[in-house]
Amino acid sequence: MIGGIGGYNPLSGYGSSGYGAGSVRPGGEKSDFNIPGQNGSGEESNLGKVGDDVKKPGRKSSPEDCETCKNRKYQDGSDESDVSFQTPQHIDPSAAASAVRAHEQEHVVNAYEKAKEEGGKVLSVGVSIHTAVCPECGRVYVSGGLTTSRIATPEGDDNSKNNPYDQQKDALGRILNTGMRANYTT
Repeated sequence: MIGGIGGYNPLSGYGSSGYGAGSVRPGGEKSDFNIPGQNGSGEESNLGKVGDDVKKPGRKSSPEDCETCKNRKYQDGSDESDVSFQTPQHIDPSAAASAVRAHEQEHVVNAYEKAKEEGGKVLSVGVSIHTAVCPECGRVYVSGGLTTSRIATPEGDDNSKNNPYDQQKDALGRILNTGMRANYTT
């Protein structure tokens, strides 16, 4: 798992992007979105322009000058010590997606290695890549990732004897099954 740090909560960063509801198209018909590049008067605007040098309406800076993006750092939050990003590191926003995907792939490889060591097999592995919106410049960036895996190990080996959950399950099964096969005929 990798996540961005730096004081921004991605759950509170979602909101209006400036493409408001109820705009009027140049022909006079009402639409539920604005046409990028037009502000209703036929003049060009900054809406919809693709470029890092354009400051978006309602934002403090352009993505090119954004201090939040320049200072954003990523750090691994798992207990696996053999993966990247053990210490906070800056990643350029344009390279963050591939760096996070590569990092999450390290966790996938670890899951398969763990299954092989324990004599089990991987039932499933899922990788989620998370995005957020920078509150300063409005850039959509990769904010982190999460890898989940399910590994099945063989029953009856030393791992299940030392596993407290398996011990509790066995004890409960003995209690519930006591007397189930009693023969009461005389």
